[in-house]
Amino acid sequence: MDMARRVSRQVMVDKVAIGGAAPVVVQSMTNTDTADAEATTRQVFDLWRAGSELVRITVNSPAAAAQVARIRGQLDGMGCPVPLVGDFHFNGHKLLTQYPDCARALAKYRINPGNVGKGAKRDDSFATMIEAALKYGKPVRIGVNWGSLEAALLARMMDENRFSAHPLNADAVLREALIVSALESAAQAEKLGLPAERIVISCKVSGVQDLILVYRELARRCDYALHLGLTEAGMGSKGIVASSAAMAVLLQEGIGDTIRVSLTPEPGGERTREVIVAQELLQTMGLRSFTPMVAACPGCGRTTSTVFQTLAERIQTWLRDSMPAWKGRYPGVEEMRVAVMGCVVNGPGESRHADVGISLPGSNELPVAPVYVDGEKTVTLKGLRIAEEFQAIVETYVKENYSPGAQRRRARGSNAGKTIPLEVLP
Repeated sequence: MDMARRVSRQVMVDKVAIGGAAPVVVQSMTNTDTADAEATTRQVFDLWRAGSELVRITVNSPAAAAQVARIRGQLDGMGCPVPLVGDFHFNGHKLLTQYPDCARALAKYRINPGNVGKGAKRDDSFATMIEAALKYGKPVRIGVNWGSLEAALLARMMDENRFSAHPLNADAVLREALIVSALESAAQAEKLGLPAERIVISCKVSGVQDLILVYRELARRCDYALHLGLTEAGMGSKGIVASSAAMAVLLQEGIGDTIRVSLTPEPGGERTREVIVAQELLQTMGLRSFTPMVAACPGCGRTTSTVFQTLAERIQTWLRDSMPAWKGRYPGVEEMRVAVMGCVVNGPGESRHADVGISLPGSNELPVAPVYVDGEKTVTLKGLRIAEEFQAIVETYVKENYSPGAQRRRARGSNAGKTIPLEVLP
């Protein structure tokens, strides 16, 4: 899908391109103690395997900084090339100076202007971090957050607003302070010698409308690469809905070069959930493709059986779990469309629109499940092994259509009459 994108400067983070004509990048963050190198390595690997293209880790103490190079080495040994972003607050200037192996191992530094000190110390600490970025050739994200906004800057702007001929409300002043903090800090980094092509900026808030307003204004005022995301998005459906509502509007307007969905995991929940949500947001908007997606009906009174729900979940999980191995073996497979439908009303039609689709029987329908491949009915499944047989059909389709050298038949109807050998169970 073609969508007009805001033109930003391109930033290279190792081999990952951010901004310019590059696709929107998915980022995530660990929640392990970075001082625990083994736990952090495992989580970074899991996030990367789930599809995260950048992973941010907390570097908050000497113990954490001392393990960063080890984590990088362990990941390299596991065949995991994902760039690591160091998240610094309060003492980043000391850690980058005292732990050069850490500074070298990280692919990018995140600096929060509100947490680098006050007054002259603030300028000195900020300069020290930029000097480290220059010394080691690293890009920097100037990451402003409304929960840790520079107090002196906000106070100054509130005072100026109070005496303005046309004062703004407090929320508008806060949004403007976020923008000013980011742009002034980026300008300061440039004065210290950091090229604009090595600067990413972000202004994180937790309100949907606030995020939209802030980023629209950022996009109007600068051409830096922009990182999107609600901060403290929340847990479960609330966090998913809020993040999607905010970022979808901005992405549709061409704003945003990297995204993160900052979900609060449920107790015992998988950290990788935020990666999957970010991917699904981009894929459902037609901006990128990561894994074959399954279309499935929501169910109604015609579908009292849960067979179609179980099969849809099984197939989607299997497809996602297969992608790490399929990605290099079957180029383009991430664009494949699969349908698992629950009754005769929309089942056959939706299945015909997919590359491979199945229409399972609804209530009081015949206990048979027609399968459609490239729009044509090829086989009807019956019996107790419908799930296994349908998965085998999908796997055969992948091998036949996405193997290197295979002729991909994209025009609808080009596979008319094609059947996949499969014994129909009685």
